[in-house]
Amino acid sequence: MLIKERYKAFVEYFSTHNPEAQTELNYSNPFELLIAVILSAQCTDKRINQITPALFERYPDPESLANSSVEEVFSYIRSVSYPNNKAKHLVGMAQKLLSEFNGEIPEKVEDLVKLPGVGRKTANVISSVVYHKPAMAVDTHVFRVAARIGLTNRATTPLAAEKQLVKHLPKDTIAIAHHWLILHGRYICLARTPKCEICPITYFCKYFEKNFKAKVVAKD
Repeated sequence: MLIKERYKAFVEYFSTHNPEAQTELNYSNPFELLIAVILSAQCTDKRINQITPALFERYPDPESLANSSVEEVFSYIRSVSYPNNKAKHLVGMAQKLLSEFNGEIPEKVEDLVKLPGVGRKTANVISSVVYHKPAMAVDTHVFRVAARIGLTNRATTPLAAEKQLVKHLPKDTIAIAHHWLILHGRYICLARTPKCEICPITYFCKYFEKNFKAKVVAKD
């Protein structure tokens, strides 16, 4: 299957079967989403959603978070991965928002990555979800699933994968395609044991094609 055909099949399937795909993080405004995405690094959305209600109530805006102590923030997020670093990042992020961006969440990726705790992946999430920009955030799920399906080829870094995906996806699908890939990776295309037996997209999946053919040859 040609790369163009694979992308066409990918977009057609998911735009039909999951046209409203969105993040599973709970939030009510851009500031809360930024906090949640920073916290979600190497941690499950389920865990983040458990601790953010109290955190958002205590810190409803950049001012309250910027004026807090790292120790107090830590007390709210102690159950997430790397709570010490993330507590420092959250306070620093809020202070930077106030000092450089008038308390507003910036729109451009190059501005977002200036915030403590915000890497390119997080910046792309905010840019696409909040501002509906054609930005592709590549986390471990996106990186793995895109490679398995065959949407990326020999992409050895998240940035390389991002560039390939942005190049081949229709511009108006880039933002939602991030969610398609994440959700597929979270529930079907698992890291260690992908559920190929129940996967609905095996007809255009390079991984399935390769492994299925190998099994057939072995049986013969």
